[in-house]
Amino acid sequence: MKVYLAGPEVFLPNAREVLDAKIALAQRYGFTPVSPGDLEIPAYETKRGHGLAISAVNEKLMLSAEMIIANLTPFRGIAADVGTVYELGFMCARNCPAYGFSNVARDHFERLKAYYGGAVHPDAQGRPRGPDGLAVEDFEMIENLMLDGGIEARGGAFVTREVAAEAMFTDLGAFEECLSIAARRLLARH
Repeated sequence: MKVYLAGPEVFLPNAREVLDAKIALAQRYGFTPVSPGDLEIPAYETKRGHGLAISAVNEKLMLSAEMIIANLTPFRGIAADVGTVYELGFMCARNCPAYGFSNVARDHFERLKAYYGGAVHPDAQGRPRGPDGLAVEDFEMIENLMLDGGIEARGGAFVTREVAAEAMFTDLGAFEECLSIAARRLLARH
């Protein structure tokens, strides 16, 4: 079964090393992995053209896959990498089995409270709001409800761990747990 390995690892200084480690783990669990960075991107005259080529290659890779495991560890803020979120949505729209992991165990609401410096309070109807008046999700989910919901609706699992800050995008324990769960659930059927 072909699995698309989504995540912000492509931005790491040692991206190839981390991607190769994820690929090796996926193979060990019986999957055929594909991930961003697997295909060569043709040269383009403009930055925009190059960016569009990367997008097209990644969509081609996703179309070749039958499932996704997405690294939803908060990236450059309180939530998952937006490119990874797009990829998860793309695969969910194809109704592919979806799995996610995060190396941050605090749920979305706790991270939003921290973002607002703890200043989240219920409004007159009891809905939590930040000091800017914006409503805050409080559904006891790891990420935005659409991500948790998309994974669950497709029979997947969302695995979390709390790891040291310096290992946030290199610790593969939660990723390997996703592989183990997916192998038990999916490979037996194929």
